[in-house]
Amino acid sequence: MRFLHHIFGPRLPSNGIFYTQLKSLLGASPKNIEVYQEAFTHRSMNVTDAAGNKINYERLEFLGDTLLSSVVSAYLYKNYPEAQEGKLTKLRSKIVSREHLNHLGQKFGLMQLVQPTNPRANYGNNILGNLLEALIGALYVDQGYGPCEQFILHKVIGQHVDLEKLVNSILSYKSTLIEWAQKEKKSLRFDTQKADGLDPNVNYMTQLSIDNKPWVKAREASKKKAEEKAARRAYFKLGLHTN
Repeated sequence: MRFLHHIFGPRLPSNGIFYTQLKSLLGASPKNIEVYQEAFTHRSMNVTDAAGNKINYERLEFLGDTLLSSVVSAYLYKNYPEAQEGKLTKLRSKIVSREHLNHLGQKFGLMQLVQPTNPRANYGNNILGNLLEALIGALYVDQGYGPCEQFILHKVIGQHVDLEKLVNSILSYKSTLIEWAQKEKKSLRFDTQKADGLDPNVNYMTQLSIDNKPWVKAREASKKKAEEKAARRAYFKLGLHTN
């Protein structure tokens, strides 16, 4: 991986800042420093290997996503013996949700390791969660399944995941509202359209109606986000958070 040496410069394992940050983050000494450098290389650097294959964190992110889901599933199976498949699936979804992984990535301070060092706005909303998954993938490649599993159990779940809080958290207000409407025999309709406004980042407007009565409105960057925001507003307006 000489291309990474060229990008990052001579980071010596004995005294390199990158190595020191990784060691503190992992709680162990990294062996193959270059796989971690790959885990923090953004696609915008346009790096390729000798065969022309693109080099960035995305392949390691794919690997880390699978490993994280596997370890979390085993953890929940072991620690929640009373929970059935549906509850276990919901709990896992909350832990590995993009929003939650982004939050964890921020806690770990992963942006300080990414290359290139452009403003975060250039990376997209999910860069922090992506980097966390890439880090997990890199740890697996570097040290195998055991250390990877221990990192997830102790550094991720043990130190940064509040399971009691997650049990009561809502992953999707829209899904929760749909379940409420079905239970209460209410009709629920999301009318979502392209929005024209001064803010170019707000592209969709949603009007949520209950029993054909307009209830709340919301504007957001995407259809999904607009409907989720409208559902959240309706959830609190209906007082469902007090039930």
